[in-house]
Order: sequence, then C-alpha cells, then structure tokens
Amino acid sequence: MAAVNSTMLELGTKAPDFKLKDTNGNLISRDDFKGKKGLLVAFWCNHCPYVKHIRDHFVVLAGDWISRGVNVVAIMSNDADNYPADSPDKMKEEVDTFNYGFPYLYDETQEVAHAYKAACTPDFFLFDGDLKLVYRGQFDASRPKNASPVTGADMARAIDQLLDGNAIPEDQTPSIGCNIKWKPGNEPSYFSNNK
Repeated sequence: MAAVNSTMLELGTKAPDFKLKDTNGNLISRDDFKGKKGLLVAFWCNHCPYVKHIRDHFVVLAGDWISRGVNVVAIMSNDADNYPADSPDKMKEEVDTFNYGFPYLYDETQEVAHAYKAACTPDFFLFDGDLKLVYRGQFDASRPKNASPVTGADMARAIDQLLDGNAIPEDQTPSIGCNIKWKPGNEPSYFSNNK
C-alpha cells in the first residue's frame, strides 16, 4: 500500500464536471451543487487507513460545513474488482454505518479521478461558489502513526476563509494517503511521477 501526496492541482482550476451514481443509485452531477457558497470534493474509499483515521471527524465537520452553505461530496475511484472492500455495496454500508450526511459517489471508470488529477485517499479539492479551486491539500497534520490529534484544522481554516470572503493563502500542504487503486493500464501519467 503506497502512500502518495496529492498532485496539488493548479489553484483557480474550474471544477471538472461529473455525473456519478450515489449509494442509492441516484445520478449526481457537479451542477447539482451550483448556487451554493462552495463545494468540497473528497476522493475517498472505505478501506484506506488514512481515510479511517479522519473519517469520524470529517463526517461531523462536513455536516457543519453543509449547514453553512458549502456542499460536500465524496468520490470513490478505486478498482473495486481488485479491492472488494470498496465495492458499491460496501460503500452503502459505509454511508449507513457512519451516517454520512453527504453523497458518496462511485467513479467506476476512474475518469473523474483523472479529471481532478486525484492521487490518493483522502484527496481534497475546495471550490468557491464559482467552482474555482481555492484549496487543495491536507485535512490536518494528523496521520495514522503520528501523535498529532485529528482536528481538520487546515480544511476548516480554508473553509472559514472562503465563507468570510478572505483570500486563502496559496502555501498549502499536500494531502497524503493511500494511492488510488488504478485499474490495470489505467494509471494516469501524473501518478507515475507521484510514487
């Protein structure tokens, strides 16, 4: 299980479109989130220890952010054939068990992960109300094997700055996590440079 950093997509990038099914089979698109104050896209999965490490805290904070006008969506892009713990049925169990208050979408073709240049789980992309990228980076400094507490401080600070109308500093720390489990032959060129 290789740990990799996020690619740090260029700030100002427009959120790539997506149309993916949630755990109830509903088709969800990027444009379903228009008219809000922002959109947080998290590349996520069920089995990654980096995701599990922050999951409970993320679910709580996501509920707060949604109530304040920032939509949250999680996308699972792993190869579910080779990683059955991330299958759509297991995704539904995950949503029900941990009370996700946001859509959890299945990127079966991995095209959405490619479009966002997602590299790891978790990998976060925060867009403003015009769907322009304003933050990409870590949730906080906590990792499964370090002593830092899980707080969500980096992400919470960026969202507070977005909602307050303040510029978010461009010096941002990459997220780190398990590499996205690419289907054989589907590894993007940016992934080989990020191992």
